[in-house]
Amino acid sequence: MKTIKGPAIFLAQFMGDQPPFDTLENLASWAASLGYEGIQVPADPRLIDLEKAASSDAYCDDIRRIVDDAGVSITELSTHLQGQLIAVHPAYDTLFDGFAAPHVRGDPAARTQWAISQLKLAAAASKRLGLSAHVTFSGALAWPYVYPWPQRPAGLVEAAFDELATRWRPILDEFDRAGVDVCYELHPGEDLHDGVTFERFLAAVDDHPRANILFDPSHFVLQQLDYLAFIDIYHARIKAFHVKDAEFRPNGRQGVYGGYSGWADRAGRFRSLGDGQIDFKAIFSKMAQYDFPGWAVLEWECALKHPEDGAREGAVFIRDHIIRVAERAFDDFAGSGASREQMRGVLGIGDNAGEQR
Repeated sequence: MKTIKGPAIFLAQFMGDQPPFDTLENLASWAASLGYEGIQVPADPRLIDLEKAASSDAYCDDIRRIVDDAGVSITELSTHLQGQLIAVHPAYDTLFDGFAAPHVRGDPAARTQWAISQLKLAAAASKRLGLSAHVTFSGALAWPYVYPWPQRPAGLVEAAFDELATRWRPILDEFDRAGVDVCYELHPGEDLHDGVTFERFLAAVDDHPRANILFDPSHFVLQQLDYLAFIDIYHARIKAFHVKDAEFRPNGRQGVYGGYSGWADRAGRFRSLGDGQIDFKAIFSKMAQYDFPGWAVLEWECALKHPEDGAREGAVFIRDHIIRVAERAFDDFAGSGASREQMRGVLGIGDNAGEQR
């Protein structure tokens, strides 16, 4: 069995204009000062030049030197924003346009091609940085029809997933050549948001070996999906892990959908680690049971608590939940050391046991 690596922290929610949140060097040192051993790095030009990382070993050596000197490791690169732009329903064109580079804004076709090129660069950059997994979003064409009225036309969902697979397959092939897994965060708002949609996508890309999962239980609490059973079903495809808490508090006025309330007032809301309802002891036990090979990465999102407090508390929380797996069985002390012949004798299956009488 493997011991999960960590604690680590996703930097996206902490980037800013003021130190220590303004540069990769400062963020790495800040994370290390809180007790983190790893950082998940957004492919954001403020932190990393993706084109240079994809093409230059020297540049990647410099990046590694920065994080090594701070005392942390890069766990994965993230292209959540770029992955979102692989597939955008026209209803969201204006809102998602700001995720793209300025020169492709206002041109959906060019924006999609830019996003695809970004993901391919991320594959090469991950390889040069010595990473084995990459985290992202799938994008969404069918999401506006998730709870349809009027009814969806027959074949609409199939057409959406066929197109999603067409766009992602060359990217998955690029990651395969790089030896890196693509880990989709299953997230409401994405076409891949639960087990059923992941399976539909997996079938559309012919069970591509690089199509994998970033497990984040907080999104499953908000969907009222059994996140522990999910691990039992999909553990072979879980290659990345966001440790994020959440709570679901339905009442007589609202439930899963939450209406148009702000985050603090929704029935389902994200919380800092330990402040929500998620059974992380059970999650970490299952991850150890199934030999999860990666990092436990804090993604901080909370409707109430200050982010710096959440980050400080999160390092301790994750460290306390990581299970250092046993190197031998607990009952080895009572082992008999019986030989194969002795075991056959115990079972009454000696050499002549199979002969007819």
